[in-house]
Amino acid sequence: MRAEKVVRIENVAMTFHSDEGEISALADISLEIAQGEFVCIVGPSGCGKSTLLNILAGLVTPSAGAAYIQEQRVSNATSLVGYMPQSDQLFEWRTIWKNVLLGLEVQNKVNDDTKAFVEQMLQTYGLYEFRNAYPSQLSGGMRQRAALIRTLAINPEILLLDEAFSALDYQTRLVVADEVKQIIARENKTAILVTHDIAEAISMADRVVVLTKRPGSIKNIHRIMLTCQVHTPLGCREAVEFKDYFNLIWKELDVHA
Repeated sequence: MRAEKVVRIENVAMTFHSDEGEISALADISLEIAQGEFVCIVGPSGCGKSTLLNILAGLVTPSAGAAYIQEQRVSNATSLVGYMPQSDQLFEWRTIWKNVLLGLEVQNKVNDDTKAFVEQMLQTYGLYEFRNAYPSQLSGGMRQRAALIRTLAINPEILLLDEAFSALDYQTRLVVADEVKQIIARENKTAILVTHDIAEAISMADRVVVLTKRPGSIKNIHRIMLTCQVHTPLGCREAVEFKDYFNLIWKELDVHA
């Protein structure tokens, strides 16, 4: 049985107006994403990767085309989407408990059921004993886990991750990416990750979408099939096929080619 398509992008283009004139960021993007799929988007700097996420989040309106989530056209911010930006954006003056409830507060959805759900998430993912701590008392990886729980607390249909691990040092980034991928898979969420890191994309994705230089359009889509004993982002890097995908995508990203 084919998985339900939860995201549909149809012929999306985006043009920005500036003092220097029009800047075309995206051109004719069409893509479908299935329930539970993890898709990574890579491309040269300035090719419109983050713009595409902003369109899916309802933060900007495309100049042409449309995006749909569960067949609902995206026209403004929606609770169907959870967004994780480059920094964890935890408020330093709020405890971890208060931070992870923030999205529910904004949506006026704090009640006994949602608080019980958040409490269970904190317990499951090792942060319950730190619920009364402040962000400055947590490691970078723990902060990112708290940010993910805050995002999952609103029970979004899809997760958008915009360079979500780039603020971490390399070793922590590997570990946190591993943790986040496993949490997303366990919660059966659909995720789209924008990243500059080819290895990160290959190790986490079911499919990697390669964009051209600006205006970004889809150059290629790779379905990632790796043979590895432990199918986690860290384990996937040991697969014999890993370097072949890396070299192929690296060549596709060569803006001088």
